[in-house]
Amino acid sequence: MPKVLIKRVYLDAGPGDGFRVLVDRLWPRGLSKSRAAIDLWARDLAPSAELRRWFGHDPDRWAEFQKRYRDELAGRVEAVAAFRKAVAGQQTVTLVYAAADERRNNAVALARLLMKRG
Repeated sequence: MPKVLIKRVYLDAGPGDGFRVLVDRLWPRGLSKSRAAIDLWARDLAPSAELRRWFGHDPDRWAEFQKRYRDELAGRVEAVAAFRKAVAGQQTVTLVYAAADERRNNAVALARLLMKRG
């Protein structure tokens, strides 16, 4: 697994970002594709609409969100495998997201899960 970074999609892309992967189900509002500088849009790795609505970026639901998200990803074996294949050979992968909360969002949760699974 390459080095995994996390960055808000509204921040400018930089040379240190490496391979940029958008991990949100919806395209970020007001952002052009060229400015986003996305190499891969991994919609299938994003939380379901139901889970996203339930979480609502409520800090009190963060721990449970991570558990439920992990459970969802466990059922998406093909999507996880496709992601791993897409990033194979990359030195750095930056998971980009649109949420305003930099500490509690699906990219943070996904990075933790990917690092655990190696």
